[in-house]
Amino acid sequence: MSKVIAIFGAGTGLGVSVARRFGREGFRVALVARRKDRLDALVEQLAGEGIEAAAFSADLSKPDEVPVLAAAIRDRFGRIDVVEYGPIGGEQGFTPAAELDAATLEGLIPLLLLTPVEVVRAVLPEWTERGDGAFLLTQGYSAVQPMPHLSGVGPVMSAARNYLYSLNAELADTGVYAGTLSIGAMIARSEIAEVAVAASEELAAFPVVDPDDLAAYYWDMYTKRDRVEQLHPEQPTAG
Repeated sequence: MSKVIAIFGAGTGLGVSVARRFGREGFRVALVARRKDRLDALVEQLAGEGIEAAAFSADLSKPDEVPVLAAAIRDRFGRIDVVEYGPIGGEQGFTPAAELDAATLEGLIPLLLLTPVEVVRAVLPEWTERGDGAFLLTQGYSAVQPMPHLSGVGPVMSAARNYLYSLNAELADTGVYAGTLSIGAMIARSEIAEVAVAASEELAAFPVVDPDDLAAYYWDMYTKRDRVEQLHPEQPTAG
């Protein structure tokens, strides 16, 4: 039975590029996001490229729904081998640290911290039993390097990054890999690139990266498993 990658937060940017990269290697693809119409369009697009994919509509800000979602993916494909988690859209905007409040952070925590933890809990027994599996976490560079005016998501993502590093170390001898790709650029063809750049002068100064290049990083991380984190670019700067 061919392997399966589940892409949480699948969209027209990095998500579909990861689907293509892994699909070229024989992976079947589960696409997870809220908008079923967009997912169905991506499934049709991938089918035209010879990649088997299926859509799963879900609100990833509800971590308690993860077990049912994981079961639905297994019902369709029989297994889950790799997870790529990166559901950051235009609605998860930046907030200056001086304007940040508890309510803003509480709104971000489920999607960016609690749900990825629950996804790992849902797949880890299968992976440890099999002795193989990979959890790939997509984050913004503010998780690594705090920047003025670009707070909000950063503190929450940094907590997830902390968890990811611990997880990687704990699973080192099990055959299961956990890695994170931290991106300091706008991703071409993505929703957030269209929304965020128009709303922020700081983000408008960021470089733009091709999601196919990021997907290539993920394939390299998955196959080599020689690093916990990949930064791209290495030292991003805002204007």
